[in-house]
Amino acid sequence: MSELVTLNLGNGDLQTGFPSVIVQLQSQRQTVDWQLTRSLPAQPTIIELYRRWQLLYELLYEARSIGELLVDEPLRKKQDDEGIIIDPEPNVNRVSVIDFYEVGQELKKQIDRWLDAEEFSDIYRQLQQRLDRNQEIRFIIQTENNELRQLPWYIWRFFEDYPYAEVSISPPNIDGGTTAENDTAQVRILAILGDSSDINIEVDKDSLKNLPDAQTVFLVEPQRQEVNEQLWAQQGWDILFFAGHSVTQADGETGCIYLNSTESLTIEQLSKALKEAIKRGLQIAIFNSCDGLGLARQLADLQIPQMIVMREPVPDKVAQEFLRYFLQEFAGGCSFNLAVRRARERLQGIEDKFPGASWLPVTFENPAVVPPTWEGLRGYSIPPAPPVEEKPNPIPPPLPSKVPALLTISFISVAVTILLMAVRSLGILQ
Repeated sequence: MSELVTLNLGNGDLQTGFPSVIVQLQSQRQTVDWQLTRSLPAQPTIIELYRRWQLLYELLYEARSIGELLVDEPLRKKQDDEGIIIDPEPNVNRVSVIDFYEVGQELKKQIDRWLDAEEFSDIYRQLQQRLDRNQEIRFIIQTENNELRQLPWYIWRFFEDYPYAEVSISPPNIDGGTTAENDTAQVRILAILGDSSDINIEVDKDSLKNLPDAQTVFLVEPQRQEVNEQLWAQQGWDILFFAGHSVTQADGETGCIYLNSTESLTIEQLSKALKEAIKRGLQIAIFNSCDGLGLARQLADLQIPQMIVMREPVPDKVAQEFLRYFLQEFAGGCSFNLAVRRARERLQGIEDKFPGASWLPVTFENPAVVPPTWEGLRGYSIPPAPPVEEKPNPIPPPLPSKVPALLTISFISVAVTILLMAVRSLGILQ
């Protein structure tokens, strides 16, 4: 049984701090075993570093897309006429991969330092006392702050110490909701393959086709009405998948997907159909497309249980490999969260060609809903073993009857008495 840790950051931001931070630990039985309230100081350096990492990533992404060579040594600092050191402004024609990774390492250090602050440091110590590093852990960050949603929380030291823990994002206000159960013995997947300009979505299609015990319906560059009708399907869906182009608006709150070369669609425009799909059993949404945080924000408001999006523009190859890795792990028996972590970490293998690939996938989830397994989506589940303390005391086996034993003992006693009397009568004993 996995543990659930929720970190509710409440009101605040990285510029002013967080006056009330609540950490809870609970089991899948939904009982809160431990809760602590602390605070976190301001740390504006974190968002400044992330903005720089984001800028360098976008320049690397653009340089890769136009076939520019990347610079493998750091950009040299220069002095102006007055001797003042100037940081060179990165540009698409001269992007340093080394600088990119140095900014990432510095961001990790600052996140560790922030969460080791005196006001918060005992949280980590107490979690260490209560958690087993060999156990699966769902760690959910609850926040409405767009800057906090962007951060790669899995670079925090905690996730190095706990190799079976994975982090997700959630809004603070959640509802458990209800979903219908799958009675088809197959995982039902609605796969929307949207505008494919300059990308190859056939690789994703092949990954979905090869899944065991799955029934996948493909909508290739569909019209809005076709998508709407499929989401209202009576039989329902377990997984909604989208590949193509998408974008998050400047406010970070909304996003849209491109169904084809002429038509785009927001989550709001699909909200009624999505709510109905969730009622009929939709549990996972995967948007294997660029810049998906706005999509996830709106889907979270609809209380969809589990979502995977990409936090930044994503190269075609990275999206394809992540999906392949995730489906291998998830359909192979891993839990949802562990499958995401393993797939994300496996992307390190292509970071020589695609820097920052393992930082791109991010999950949003509803902490009130236990994530499904592949077998669970098929309608099969193994009931969890009851906790040790709740097991009834075993009934001892019935003792053998004492009557035969008593009869045997009585017979032996009588025989011994008669023998002793006979011996004494012969004068053998005094």
